[in-house]
Amino acid sequence: MSKRVVVTGMGVVSPIGSTIEEFQKNLFDAKSGITYCKMLEEKNFACRVAGIPKYDGHNDELMGKYFPLETDKAIKYAVSAAIDAWRDAGFELSDVYADETNENLGIVAGSVCAGHNFFIERKDLIDSGLVKKLGSWYPINAMHSGVAAFLSNIFAASSTVEYVSSACATGSESIVRAFDRIKNGDAEMMLAGGCDADSPYLWAGFDTMRLLCRNSNDEPTKANRQMSALAKGFAPAAGAGMLVLEDYEHAKCRGAKIYAEILGGHINAGGQRNGGSMTLPNSKRVVDCIRRALEKSTIKAEQIDYINGHLTSTMADAIEVVNWCNALSLKDKFPYLNSTKSLIGHTIGAAGAIETIATILQMNGRFIHASLNSRPLHPEIEKVYDARMIPEETVENVDISYAVKANFGFGDVNACFVMRNPSLI
Repeated sequence: MSKRVVVTGMGVVSPIGSTIEEFQKNLFDAKSGITYCKMLEEKNFACRVAGIPKYDGHNDELMGKYFPLETDKAIKYAVSAAIDAWRDAGFELSDVYADETNENLGIVAGSVCAGHNFFIERKDLIDSGLVKKLGSWYPINAMHSGVAAFLSNIFAASSTVEYVSSACATGSESIVRAFDRIKNGDAEMMLAGGCDADSPYLWAGFDTMRLLCRNSNDEPTKANRQMSALAKGFAPAAGAGMLVLEDYEHAKCRGAKIYAEILGGHINAGGQRNGGSMTLPNSKRVVDCIRRALEKSTIKAEQIDYINGHLTSTMADAIEVVNWCNALSLKDKFPYLNSTKSLIGHTIGAAGAIETIATILQMNGRFIHASLNSRPLHPEIEKVYDARMIPEETVENVDISYAVKANFGFGDVNACFVMRNPSLI
């Protein structure tokens, strides 16, 4: 018998806040987290704006009990978000010296380039023959899988420890995989999410490909123009989002607060055929992914009240909106649609997780945050979508019974899932 899966804890590190309270306030206020970035100027980037996380170090003392604080930045973001999510769910960390493991807790976490900064910063030691100075923590910090490994160490998780790296779909895919594990009865709780660091070495390729906005260096808050005819690329960003997923009965028995129920999700790929490529989606497979997520959730398309899109402020936005229309057979009645990236930029491997948290906060707070700078809408979007449902300003008093979240990554990979308002459980 399959289990029901709920979200009972959330933690975030983002350009608009590193506590859930601050993050929610700035979502509601539609406050942009994009600023001028001196680091990108020094590296001669064409784009010189970015979303740099506002991490205040509030978990540093605790993290220092488990590992040296001179660790990889992406890992620190993920660990801090996970600690906050764990506490938000009503738990405390076990003693660092305890022998017991948690056989009913698993981890699915990932990034695109965790460990990259740590390696680059120490590359000269290797090239100079000073390998002995790297220290014993070097290997796990420099490995992409270090994110999951560090989390396993802190939370003594021993159901499963998995690392996901599926480009911009990483955060959402991690959540779907964690959901499946609980649904199938293989764990009672899962920590799931994604992270990436503010790193010119990660962002340089996007700048070379002209995917980053280069015409708003003097007006950083106008860089992100999701769904707009004036879109010229995205502002790169960084951070982490972590969620505690839990078997519903387990959560109910301990009296946990429930943020949302995850009803079902699907992961697929486009095979880089039929219009799909390394950087563009195979629209047929995107539509299939969304439809399969709804089928597994056993709800109908017309029940969806809100879509939190992938929407990157590139030419792919119009393609994505058309795909949503085809997947949900939208003609007369349209759900609200917005882009959290319009406020925080593109956080790469963290995007799906942070945007999921934004979705849940809007669902519980009964609002839809504005998509900044979305006007004028792209003409291909205007043709197929009701512009009134793509808000320029925050909309209050909105009942969101069912929300759908999706991300689509480089390599033509897709992840989508559906959530239900906790009031309907």
